Amino acid sequence: MRRDYFTLDVHDVDWVDEGGTPQQPLVRIDFHGPHDTLTERLSTADGDLLSAAETDVAFRLVDGLDGEGDSDGDGDDEESTGVVGVTNRVTGDFILELNESAENVFRFIKAAREYGRHADADDGRYRVEITLDGEDLVVYEKQTFLVYDADGKLLRSESLIPSGVEL
Repeated sequence: MRRDYFTLDVHDVDWVDEGGTPQQPLVRIDFHGPHDTLTERLSTADGDLLSAAETDVAFRLVDGLDGEGDSDGDGDDEESTGVVGVTNRVTGDFILELNESAENVFRFIKAAREYGRHADADDGRYRVEITLDGEDLVVYEKQTFLVYDADGKLLRSESLIPSGVEL
């Protein structure tokens, strides 16, 4: 599926920098493409929609954290970017991918990490809503958000990994 079929919108992250009341961060991913394709990727072999436990969310940097890897060679300081991906944990298949700035992703992870300090241990640290043209298809409560560098190496300090989870 094409990355431009997706739009990503983040909510409930400003409270961290403003010192407000903790709120569970939300990432809404809206799909504007062939509905059958996304529904099929989000379904098990039996046709049921995948649960939160059957999916993983990750971010892979395309360049360095400070915009290294000047892709157009003009020497300007580009913002670090990467790819947000949702995968099927059982098969390892990509369900969806979309481009996003590293700054936005790290801001979201910071809010989710801080929310986790105030939430019950079993609560999701953030919520993911995947919608088809604005209508909810799936809603997941998640606790883990893995971050990888451009070479595929896990960046533990940048990732959201609950205590007690062994990778």
